[in-house]
Amino acid sequence: MAPQTHTGSTVRYSERLGPTPAWWFVAAVLAAMTAVMVYPVWHWGGLIVPLITFALLVLALRATIKSVVVTDRELYAGVAHIERALVGEVTPLDKQQAFEARGFRLDARAFLMTRPWIGPAVRIDIADPADPTPYWIVSTRRPEELAAALRG
Repeated sequence: MAPQTHTGSTVRYSERLGPTPAWWFVAAVLAAMTAVMVYPVWHWGGLIVPLITFALLVLALRATIKSVVVTDRELYAGVAHIERALVGEVTPLDKQQAFEARGFRLDARAFLMTRPWIGPAVRIDIADPADPTPYWIVSTRRPEELAAALRG
């Protein structure tokens, strides 16, 4: 049985867009570097300051985690959502196409839910004439699967 949301909709696609392991490693290295800076001045600080620094960096990285969920009725991208009936053409974008779509090809009215550490994305045209947003660009590690879930 497929997972369901609190509204009873069936989940067709779900993905958490968290930082890659490299970002967590960078956080650990930065925290360790604070030990080198603080230890000569305050020995206990060589232990306390890196732990506090690492905890704050973990909180900051966790705050960047977003979810993309497609149900029978809606698309959720981070805190934004739209009814699937209002979704128009869906185009999977590879890393280079996504880079261009977020750069010089970007319409200023577009909605972006992108993560800097994820290259591919999906462009989702909005078919609601009352909505001034022409399209969404949503980061995803699996653009073909997300596009198929939105089309299906």
